[in-house]
Amino acid sequence: MHGSEPWSAERGAEIIERHRHGEGALLPLLHAVQAAFGHVPEDAVRMAAAALNLSRAEVFGVVSFYHDFRAAPAGRHVLKLCQAEACQAMGCRALTAHVTERLGVGPGGTTGDGRVTVEATYCLGLCATAPSAMLDGQVLGRLTPARLDAALERLA
Repeated sequence: MHGSEPWSAERGAEIIERHRHGEGALLPLLHAVQAAFGHVPEDAVRMAAAALNLSRAEVFGVVSFYHDFRAAPAGRHVLKLCQAEACQAMGCRALTAHVTERLGVGPGGTTGDGRVTVEATYCLGLCATAPSAMLDGQVLGRLTPARLDAALERLA
């Protein structure tokens, strides 16, 4: 799901150089950076902008627009809570509020100890088992606060 390499400008420059000449280079380049480092650091935004003759604002705009990109490292575990219509109809908003209260962070946040990052996602394709989520790539369906708590407790 996310890389484990610590950021290095040298490695970032290698990745950028490898991807900068392709058609529509920005998205593949950013995906490669995130795959290596688990996020797209500010230095990588600056370096990509220079390599592609774009402004830093243009590159950051892409990073912040697409939900799959992170500007900061994710927690050790990633919980994606579906917020699409079927999940809304089955109570995902209450589930999201429960997670926010339990962990102290809502979608877009990471717990202070770096353990869990919570993300909103829009359709996991599990509409028949709404409300749904994904925890470290494992799908969870028919969630209740108790079932989600049990999944989070298994992380320990």
